[in-house]
Amino acid sequence: MTKQVAVILAGCGVFDGSEIYETTLTLLRLDQLGIGYRCFAPDIEQHHVINHATHEVAEGQTRNVLEEAARLARGDISPLSELDADEFDAVIVPGGFGVAKNLSDFATAGDGMDVIEPLKAALVGFREDAKPIGLICISPVMAPRLLDEGIAVTVGHDPGVSGAISAMGGLHRSCGVDDIVVDFENRVVSTPAYMLATRISEAATGIFKLVDRIDEMMG
Repeated sequence: MTKQVAVILAGCGVFDGSEIYETTLTLLRLDQLGIGYRCFAPDIEQHHVINHATHEVAEGQTRNVLEEAARLARGDISPLSELDADEFDAVIVPGGFGVAKNLSDFATAGDGMDVIEPLKAALVGFREDAKPIGLICISPVMAPRLLDEGIAVTVGHDPGVSGAISAMGGLHRSCGVDDIVVDFENRVVSTPAYMLATRISEAATGIFKLVDRIDEMMG
């Protein structure tokens, strides 16, 4: 049977949702390797809406995370509440500020952050069954709260975010944009992507390595 990977999204757009290039590169590599995937997102209201042309908050606007993420998934998406780990061999969470605003409150709470309950519930089965978990860009900041303390991850070299990971009991490893950090014991793979990338090709190198390693770990 074809391997299946769940991809968890946080909206659509780098400043208030999932990073579009990171998500697309993840799906592209999965498809290139012949791996099936299904996208999921929480059916909740966004923290706020950002005008991506001006980078400013669009006052008075509201959007739904699931509906926005559906744009990235070409409409083929399910609510996060329907994610059953038994149906998948691994899970990947692309980055984008939606991770820090919609999937967690890291953007406002820093190392006092928490992760939304639907995401915690969705990841329990993957963790219990030691199925591979891929975290891209800013997503690794959630590891200490989402998975456990003492898990090695990377966001590249960012001192603020890496410091927050350490403050929450996580282990941060510096990493280049074109590489990955693998915690073999906890079966977690991470890569900096647009925490460091200046071009889409740079992000692609690390993301492809992450998906390739997830593929190997699925067996």
